[in-house]
Amino acid sequence: MPAIDRRPYRLYLFQLSTTTIPLPGNRSLRLSSGCYLIQTSEENILVDTGLGADYPKAANVPAPQSESTVLDHLAKLNLRPADVDMVICTHFDPDHVGYNDHFSGAEFVVQQEHFAIARSGHARFAEARHHWDIPKARWRLVDGDTELLPGLELLDTPGHAPGHQSVLVRLPQSGPVLLAIDAVVLQAHFTADRKAWPKDNDEAQARASTKKLLDLAKREMVKLVVFHHDGAQWPTLKLAPEFYE
Repeated sequence: MPAIDRRPYRLYLFQLSTTTIPLPGNRSLRLSSGCYLIQTSEENILVDTGLGADYPKAANVPAPQSESTVLDHLAKLNLRPADVDMVICTHFDPDHVGYNDHFSGAEFVVQQEHFAIARSGHARFAEARHHWDIPKARWRLVDGDTELLPGLELLDTPGHAPGHQSVLVRLPQSGPVLLAIDAVVLQAHFTADRKAWPKDNDEAQARASTKKLLDLAKREMVKLVVFHHDGAQWPTLKLAPEFYE
């Protein structure tokens, strides 16, 4: 019996928040955060879930100019948490796992290295543990670059965090779309000699992962790379309820 082709055919970009950070010299940096929905002919697959509502707001960070949740975006598509079949966890930083516990019926996919480090009690991932370490959760632990489904690939991109993963989605019309996530948070950092982002765990690994993604984008002729926190890029993208296909 032939295998069912479940390749991704729709990609929704959920913009969750935008914040403008003042910088010295009358400059500013516009940051965004988001998560992503990949729909196949059979499944709804989330990539990350955003920052939880219970996360304390830092006193020195301006309030977001706009803010919504993954649940808000799903509702606009007439989807409930129970309709989500899989959650790809790129890593367990609080702004990526804050609503994981709303999807307890889904299968969670994470790099096994990252899972082991986080489960060991690493302080960086402990503050949001109540969101991602869900009782009786179904976990799929992957090791390195992995074809999750035809047309959907997980890319091992450590540096920002051990076992961080990015996502490549091959769409029928748009072609390959690369979700860099926090391997490359700003388009300006998508260079072979990039410097570390403040929260990067290992600068050398971050640079190697960036080069890996640069090489992949060239080899696969990727026309769209989504830089997860780049507030200047997000307004140029097709945002949900529109989609790439």
